[in-house]
Amino acid sequence: LLSQFDPDNTGYISTEKFRSLLQRHGSEPDPHKLEVLLALADSNSEGRICYQDFVNLMSNKRSNSFRQAILQGNRRLCSKALLEETGLSLSQRLIRHVAYETLPREIDRKWYYDSYTCCPPPWFMITITIVAFFLYNGVVLDRFVLQVSHPLYLKNALLYHPQLRAQAWRYLTYIFMHAGIEHLGLNVVLQLLVGVPLEMVHGAARISFVYVAGVVAGSLAVSVADVRAPVVGSSGGVYALVSAHLANIVMNWSGMKCQFKLLRMAVALICMSFEFGRAVWLRFHPSAYPPCPHPSFMAHLGGVMVGITLGVIILRNYEQRLQDQTLWWIFLSIYIIFVLFAIFWNIFAYSLLDLKLPPPP
Repeated sequence: LLSQFDPDNTGYISTEKFRSLLQRHGSEPDPHKLEVLLALADSNSEGRICYQDFVNLMSNKRSNSFRQAILQGNRRLCSKALLEETGLSLSQRLIRHVAYETLPREIDRKWYYDSYTCCPPPWFMITITIVAFFLYNGVVLDRFVLQVSHPLYLKNALLYHPQLRAQAWRYLTYIFMHAGIEHLGLNVVLQLLVGVPLEMVHGAARISFVYVAGVVAGSLAVSVADVRAPVVGSSGGVYALVSAHLANIVMNWSGMKCQFKLLRMAVALICMSFEFGRAVWLRFHPSAYPPCPHPSFMAHLGGVMVGITLGVIILRNYEQRLQDQTLWWIFLSIYIIFVLFAIFWNIFAYSLLDLKLPPPP
């Protein structure tokens, strides 16, 4: 049928012919998808629609030309904003709320609203929170949280300890232990309130990458900058997600339409500051197990650095190929260099500098 409107087989038809084709066959795409398609035509100097763009749009795939239209920002949104639509079900309102909480562009929000199917659900953040924190600590250890004064605090196989740094799993598993109920509570709240919406929008692969990168950066930062201290808690991963989200809001302040965004940022910063302040105070408080000090707070800073570098790039480029982003490769290279430096530091520096470490638990 398209060959009748494109006799030269160029792969393009005009918007007028496209509308005529829809009317002839009595079909009409979803209004939001039609709006995106017309925005693509507006980005073309000749006002034509590409057949491949149409196919990609109907199959929920973003073409390169669509990405260019998003970046150029020269499209016109003719229909009403997603926020003004009425008659939505509870689940539709939730998806719309998540879109406005995390995405700065209206066309991105509509795309996400149209294409989100909750399949798969945000399983990563829910699993890492409920199963890892509560199931492991509550069932396996018979205790939901280990206080730093508890006899089992240093005698478990999860936390990072400088004398046991050769056990590589500890650079990750330390997130399953927390130094107090307030430590666990704040991390769980921030992780669920921020992490779940971000995973709903950006997917488990991206969010898990930011989270795990923050976790690894946190433990490695402790091994380099606070060599005598152990570390526990998921603050590295949590701070990576939260700092990336807050930085994304600041960078796109005018486009973010979430309600009470200033208040939300203030609450998040207060919670992060309170938890970080608690960690700093605890680090320099007399230890219950001298000469081993209390857990380090450097994991928080490692997570923040990951969030405002790798995390910002991942959250800013919604549904776009990160492989095409130069800045992504720069920050990824910096992160890899830091990881390699920390690995060599852990292998050679402790013996070369003759550092006095606390005895193993």
